[in-house]
Amino acid sequence: MATLKVMIVDDEPGIRSGIVRILQGYSVSFPFLEEDFTFETIEVGTGEEAITYIDNNPVDIVLLDNKLPGIFGIEVLEYINKKSFDTSVMMITSYASLDLAIKATNNGAYNFVPKPFTPLELKTAMESITKHLYLRRMTKKLQEAGKTIRFQFLSVLSHELKSPINAIEGYLRIMQDRQAGTNLEDYDLMINRSLERIKGMRSLIMDMLDLTKLESGKKNREIVKVDLVEIARISMDTMSPMAIQKNVKMYLDTDQPSIMLNADSEEIEIIMNNLMSNAVKYNKNDGVVNCYIKTEGDKIKISVKDTGIGMTDDDISKLFKEFVRIKNSKTKEISGSGLGLSIMKQITEDYYHGNVSVTSVPDLGSTFVIELPKNC
Repeated sequence: MATLKVMIVDDEPGIRSGIVRILQGYSVSFPFLEEDFTFETIEVGTGEEAITYIDNNPVDIVLLDNKLPGIFGIEVLEYINKKSFDTSVMMITSYASLDLAIKATNNGAYNFVPKPFTPLELKTAMESITKHLYLRRMTKKLQEAGKTIRFQFLSVLSHELKSPINAIEGYLRIMQDRQAGTNLEDYDLMINRSLERIKGMRSLIMDMLDLTKLESGKKNREIVKVDLVEIARISMDTMSPMAIQKNVKMYLDTDQPSIMLNADSEEIEIIMNNLMSNAVKYNKNDGVVNCYIKTEGDKIKISVKDTGIGMTDDDISKLFKEFVRIKNSKTKEISGSGLGLSIMKQITEDYYHGNVSVTSVPDLGSTFVIELPKNC
């Protein structure tokens, strides 16, 4: 088993010993990994002790109270963030406030566990932060080592499919047993929720397959003349069921009936599908998507403009990083893997020497622009 070192920072001995008891013998497992994660605990009672320890010893996870004698927990968190330690921090405090939550999150705290907590609540939180820590470290390794561990990483990511599959199975068994009666309309909510789960899983699987193709060093790129206009139409057709559900109208405007480019058709489809998918997913009901494909000098410019929820400048700065999804009250019901735009950017820049840009206004919409050299 792999052992993670957990430092418990709390001035209450009873809290520290309680956490130690809960974590003794507890392990976290993920599908497709050979080893489970167990926990070795270290107890300290002050922020000063915590800083001294972590300066001299590697720590994987810090369970951090804020109300401490001497320096507060938030100051310890700021120190860890400043030093860029490879450590995940979870606040465990009964003195949480909105201001503290915002400050802690901005300084890298993964989440909060309010006191008092049950053993189940702590174990659930530990499973979540362990997965977060593992995925973060795998991402870093991918950036350093490249594709050699990509398949293992994707296998772990597929763990995210487990929850929706369980939910769908639960709904199907309720329907199979006729637990809500014999009136079909009584099952509409369960059916709709199942369809939403399936849509999210399909999106995740497609993103994973796209990423696998890129990172495995696809050997046989078939570079031929492809029609960007035709691929855009196909992408619109693919997104039309989702667009119909939201009553989103999609329009294509080009300066030529066909615009040819030397490219791999699968790669261009990935680019177009991500543009169209996001424009519909993050649009408002009764919205509009306009796709423009134009030739400008020695470049081909693809613009996709929506009338959706839009983004802030801070959101845009994070947008193209792997496994990053913009999380707010408007996006919480929208499924996705956080891979699509990073894949699109990688293909555009690495394979075609093009560039990707985005402009957006919250509540008004976003415009994504792809520029490709004519002779890629």
